[in-house]
Amino acid sequence: MTPAGNRSDKTQVTRALLALREQILSGQFAAGERMSELPLVERLGVSRTPLRLALVALEHEGLLDRLPGGGYTVREFTVTEIADAIELRGVLEGTAARLAAERGIGRRELRAMSELNDEILRLINTDGDYVTRYVDLNERFHARLIKLAGSVQLERMWSGIAALPFAGPSALLLTEPKLSESWPILRVAQRQHASMLDAITQRQGARAESVGREHARIALTNLDLLLRERETFQRMPGGSLVLLPGGAADDHS
Repeated sequence: MTPAGNRSDKTQVTRALLALREQILSGQFAAGERMSELPLVERLGVSRTPLRLALVALEHEGLLDRLPGGGYTVREFTVTEIADAIELRGVLEGTAARLAAERGIGRRELRAMSELNDEILRLINTDGDYVTRYVDLNERFHARLIKLAGSVQLERMWSGIAALPFAGPSALLLTEPKLSESWPILRVAQRQHASMLDAITQRQGARAESVGREHARIALTNLDLLLRERETFQRMPGGSLVLLPGGAADDHS
């Protein structure tokens, strides 16, 4: 196959992957629904080989389950599984912070991350609709933190965990302006960013790791808050895939 042909196939795989991920998380496919190839080929306008590769990728991300006889179904998540994914993200982010502290990083990268965190502080100290901008800054901070470790393996594992519904660094922030509890939580998160950067700068690996792990647990607090707003929760990306507890919202604790 020519290089042009390879590029075309990769483009189709990427297009199918992004479209399917978005449609699954937006609720266009129900939890447990079978992903049939021919309807998906027509729906996405791609050939079968790129579609199959996209389905394999979504299985690796955890959004699809492979059936014993072949094919895939949309996965259903429990609140406990979401909490576990958040805990695992914290382990990986803590490890990234420790490796960055132990291996050392340049002043330019530290300055860039400090500027991101300073901008987050200015943002949460102002009135108005801050969420979209906050999500962007927070995502950039966490992506840079993972890269600081200089570990391709760690980065790959983190990307897989962060892609799961509600497990990413900003996945549970989209509706928080409606919740008065969000303001102090965001301030704590910003201070933890600063503590991580200070520990990395001081080459204090154990401290950096501890703060990194604790920082991810803020998402568990956000999860509890959102579970009190069940209708809001189910309207969020991926919300339709989550089996909510019938009783107390803290069933994962």
